[in-house]
Amino acid sequence: MSSQVAVMADSDTVTGFKLGGVKEGYPIKDMEEAEKTLKELVKKDFSIIIITEKIADGIRETIDKFTKASTLPMIIEIPDKTGSIKRESDPMRELIKRVIGVEMVK
Repeated sequence: MSSQVAVMADSDTVTGFKLGGVKEGYPIKDMEEAEKTLKELVKKDFSIIIITEKIADGIRETIDKFTKASTLPMIIEIPDKTGSIKRESDPMRELIKRVIGVEMVK
């Protein structure tokens, strides 16, 4: 597994990450493209895939399939330019719990 980072998001978010030094950025227009791109990134052995919450919610089943099968790649969900989505469970909290085995308390 390489130590590469990729970002899947709207074009503005991808541009921001590229300005910050992330070389692999994939602007996503629809959920079909998002699912295809995620599968390709997993095959390319990226170790971290950053994805916006809205896109992640649209392809939740595919993300769950990959995250339950292996700890890598880490799929990290971030808010997009419109802000965070209110949820019952926090994907980042679940990721930390799965990776290190400890639940973080607020």
